[in-house]
Amino acid sequence: MDLKRLSSSLLFRVLIAIILGIICSFFFPDWLGRVFATFNGLFGNFLGFFVPILIFALITPAIAGLGRGAGKWLGITTGIAYTSTILSGLVAYGVATAVYPWLLADQSMVDAVDIGEGALTPYFEIQMPPPFEVMTALLLAFSVGLAMTTVKSDTIYKASRDLERVIMKVIAAFIIPLLPVFIFGMFLSLGMNGNLAETTLAFGKVLILAVIMTFLFIAFQFTVAGAISGKNPFVSFKNMLPAYATALGTSSSAATIPVTYACARRNGVEPNVAGFVVPLGATIHLAGSMMKIGLFAFAIVFMAGIEVSPALAIGFILMLGVTMIAAPGVPGGAIMAAVGLLSSMLGFDDSQVALMIAAYIAIDSFGTAANVTGDGAIALIVNKFAKGKIPATVAEDDDERIDLDAAMGTAEKD
Repeated sequence: MDLKRLSSSLLFRVLIAIILGIICSFFFPDWLGRVFATFNGLFGNFLGFFVPILIFALITPAIAGLGRGAGKWLGITTGIAYTSTILSGLVAYGVATAVYPWLLADQSMVDAVDIGEGALTPYFEIQMPPPFEVMTALLLAFSVGLAMTTVKSDTIYKASRDLERVIMKVIAAFIIPLLPVFIFGMFLSLGMNGNLAETTLAFGKVLILAVIMTFLFIAFQFTVAGAISGKNPFVSFKNMLPAYATALGTSSSAATIPVTYACARRNGVEPNVAGFVVPLGATIHLAGSMMKIGLFAFAIVFMAGIEVSPALAIGFILMLGVTMIAAPGVPGGAIMAAVGLLSSMLGFDDSQVALMIAAYIAIDSFGTAANVTGDGAIALIVNKFAKGKIPATVAEDDDERIDLDAAMGTAEKD
C-alpha cells in the first residue's frame, strides 16, 4: 500500500477525523471544543451560502449540454430517484410489519430527549445568507438550462461553463481540504454532548435496524445499477466510499456534492451526466432518509398502538417522498419537513414527534450517506442510456475535474 497515496485520500482523512473527533471528545476542555464549534459554525454557514450557487453552476450547463433532449433526461433521472425513494419507504414498511411484532414486543414508549441540549456553542457567529434558496437554485438552473437548449447562445453557454470552472476551483482549493476539519468538529461536538448517547440507548434496536437496512438498500441499488450498466457493483460501491464517509461527517447531501461528483466520475460516468445527476440527486433522492423515517415512524406507531392501515401507510410514504424535497441538503432537514405529515397523517402528538426528531438526528448521517451513495448508482444507470448522446465539455472543464480528483486523493493512476 502506498502510504503517501493513502494519506492523501479524502476517505482516509475523513475516517481519521471521525476517530479523532470521538477520542478527543473524552478529554477536550470546553474552551477548546468551542474553538472547533466556532469553525464549524463559520464553515457550515459558508456551505449554506455556497451550495445554492454550486447547484446552479453545475446543473445549468449540464442541462444546456443535453441539447433538446434535456426534458427527457430530466424526467428519467427524476423518475428513477423518486422510485428509489418510494421503494425504500415501502421496504421500511414491509420490514416494520414483519419484524416489529417480535423485535419490539416488550418495548414501551420512551421519553423524548433533546439531543441539542448542552451542545457546544461557538464564540461568535457570522451570518452568511445565500443569494437564493436551494429550491430556487434548482428551479432557476432548470429554467435557464432548458431555455438554452431552445435559444442557441454560445455566449451564455460559455459563460455558464466558465462559472462551472470557477466553482470547481473553489471546491478543489478550499472546500475539500477543509472538510476533514469540519467533520472532526462535528463528531467532537456530538461526543461532548451526552444526550446523543442517551437517545441512542433509548431507541437502540430501531437505530441498529435502520443502519443495517440502509446498507442493504445500498447493496440493492448497486446490484441493479451494475446489472443495467455492466459495471462491477462492488468496485462501483468502493469508488463511492469517499462520498459515503464525507456524508457521514457532514450529514448533508448538498455539502457532499463535490465529493459525490468526483466519485461518480471515477466510476466512469461522463462529466455532463455526473454534473447533471449528482446535484439533482442530492436534492430529490432521499432513499436513506426515507428508510430511517419510515422505520422510526412505524416503530412509534407499533409501540403507541396507533391504528395505521396499509393504504394510509402507503399514502404517507408517497407524500413523504415529495415533502422531504422541501428541505434538501440541510442536516436533519428531512425529518423537519416530515413533521407535518407525522402529525396530520399518522396522528403523532408533540412528544412522539420530539422522539422522532431526536432518534432521526442521532443517526442522521447514516441516512444522508445512503442518499449520496445511491446518487452514484443512479448516475451509473443514467450514464448507460445518456452516454455518447450528450455533447462533450471543453478541455478546460476536464482539467478542473482532474484537479478535483487530485484534491480528493482519488485521481486515476496510469
